[in-house]
Amino acid sequence: MADRPVPLGEHRYSLSSTWTGNSGTGTSGYREYRRDVTLEVAGKPDILASADKPFRGDSSRWNPEDLLLASLSECHLLSYLHACVTAGVVVVSYRDSASGMMREDGKGGGAFVEVMLRPEVVVADVSMIDAAERAHAQANEWCFIANSMNFPVRHEASVRAETD
Repeated sequence: MADRPVPLGEHRYSLSSTWTGNSGTGTSGYREYRRDVTLEVAGKPDILASADKPFRGDSSRWNPEDLLLASLSECHLLSYLHACVTAGVVVVSYRDSASGMMREDGKGGGAFVEVMLRPEVVVADVSMIDAAERAHAQANEWCFIANSMNFPVRHEASVRAETD
């Protein structure tokens, strides 16, 4: 597959996910192993991951739910910056306080039901605020990750001018 040319407009991604939680007896019992994982992408720092704490994971490591939320937040941020450039808006600061809700189904599984992004944006001039607010809708349309979800990704954005 690596030798096959990638058609224009298609992008491929790969990583290695290695379980590092064998405590000596493998998966001999539910409580007998750690949920530790190392995520590796060539040329990038490793990510030490685990399950979320309620699922017997290590709370000091990233978990899949954290990584999903981070992907949505960063994708919106990057799409938003591009939307602002095309609209002539100069962003000088951007910080998001994202949150998500996952609901267990009672059968051992579950799913995210919603994510809320709360970007706080500062633009260079008060005349840019309206366009900066509109750029969030464009960013939502462009965000590859949000477009891949089967649950709503909502936004409660605030925009202010640096001179305020």
